[in-house]
Amino acid sequence: MNKKTFVYCTFQKEAYHKFPGADTNPKYATGDEYDVSHLGFRHMHYFNFKVWVQVTHENRQIEFIQMRRWIENLYSKGILELDNQSCEMMSDALYEKLIDRYPGMEIKIDISEEGINGSYTEYQP
Repeated sequence: MNKKTFVYCTFQKEAYHKFPGADTNPKYATGDEYDVSHLGFRHMHYFNFKVWVQVTHENRQIEFIQMRRWIENLYSKGILELDNQSCEMMSDALYEKLIDRYPGMEIKIDISEEGINGSYTEYQP
């Protein structure tokens, strides 16, 4: 049988961030129905995370409750920050911590703002 197995966890973080320059760059401050200049000012989101880590056997190689708690602590202890980052940037920063803890494993990260818009990235070992 050819298969890949992943464990995953989900969690939510309330955080403030901004998109520096969105208020002045004409690409974003369009003045019409596509205007997103407000993103240049500090605003709050509920960031939703879903993180998958590949496992190579079926008997709790990674205990996903422990994985979730460890990841949440990266943010609560200030090891990782969410300020002024896009979802893609947050994903890359989280990946750098995950690959140290789970070397050689395929990792997938989905980060969204309120579960509406976000990014999904697959990282190959």
